[in-house]
Amino acid sequence: MQFISSLLTWQNLIHLIDILVIWFLIYELLVLIRGTRAVQLFRGIMIIILVKVISWYAGLSTVSWVMDQILNWGVIAIVIIFQPEIRRGLEHLGRGSFLNHNQSTNETEEEMIKQLDQAIQYMSKRRIGALISIQMKTGLEEYIETGIPLDADISGALLINTFIPNTPLHDGAVIIKNNRIAVAAAYLPLSDSKLIPKELGTRHRAAVGISEVTDALTIVISEETGEVSITKDNELIRNMSQNDYLKFMRSQLCTHEPAHDNLLTRLYSLFERQGGGQHGQK
Repeated sequence: MQFISSLLTWQNLIHLIDILVIWFLIYELLVLIRGTRAVQLFRGIMIIILVKVISWYAGLSTVSWVMDQILNWGVIAIVIIFQPEIRRGLEHLGRGSFLNHNQSTNETEEEMIKQLDQAIQYMSKRRIGALISIQMKTGLEEYIETGIPLDADISGALLINTFIPNTPLHDGAVIIKNNRIAVAAAYLPLSDSKLIPKELGTRHRAAVGISEVTDALTIVISEETGEVSITKDNELIRNMSQNDYLKFMRSQLCTHEPAHDNLLTRLYSLFERQGGGQHGQK
């Protein structure tokens, strides 16, 4: 008992909380960078730190000094090279997603997917080129400002008419925000990636480009082949069947609350219920 009581001191409790907070932040960081270029960056940093530790223990002073310089100056290089990922991470924190406690019935998302499917099937069969970007958690305001405002309900017929060739709105991207068509004819950033096949045109480069700097889900229909592609988190998925893209969109757009529940979410909900109960008593 004396041994256990000696462990349960306030100082040890503070150390335990300190360790748990650090592990929680590391976990959230890994979740945030999953599927992005920052994964390779994180691996590289781990290798440099490992080499630094080994060289320090082995007495390799020159190697240790070089590793110190890389770590010191690497911070500046990271900020420059990975500016989009850092911005997306800060936006993720600013949205307060750790405390996201809203329940969703997914009815609105299912209706949106239904209308998108109607438009995709029509345009794909007739080889009508289209570019549709759906805002997820990262805001698309700077790209929405480049388009022509619509603020319309999502309709398969409206999407089809928007991309009919030689019409005023067909050139550019439709951006969907908060389950509404925000704008049409918007300009998205073009990717400079060398991994994009040369046979793909500007629409696909724009779709990959927006996926490099945001977490938007973007649908591309090729006007040459009618092929349906989707980009998300810097990944281009080509030649998707109807079942493929429907399954993918449902997995990304429909909320599965139990899978994302965490301690902070439960605490927030508990406090909210208690607050609501107190207001009800009044």
